[in-house]
Amino acid sequence: MVKRIDSYRFSKGFRKQYKALPHEIQQAFDEKLTLFLADMLHPSLRVKKIQGTHGRWEGSITMKYRFTFYFDGETVVFRTIGAHDILLRGSS
Repeated sequence: MVKRIDSYRFSKGFRKQYKALPHEIQQAFDEKLTLFLADMLHPSLRVKKIQGTHGRWEGSITMKYRFTFYFDGETVVFRTIGAHDILLRGSS
């Protein structure tokens, strides 16, 4: 089943974290974002709910880098991006 995303936005924290990433990781995320918007459930994104949270999800950029997001109605809100330990952070 293809889950197409028509509306999305980035949190302030996400934008700040994105700018701090190495350029090659920014490029990799940009490519993954295009894929995510076309089909958020594409296997290469490894999207899954984050255990122990209410409505938070994660996706993979590389084996080391992840992004997290949640749904605000029909809009995807990207909340954090960075190395795997971002999943431990509570930033919004």
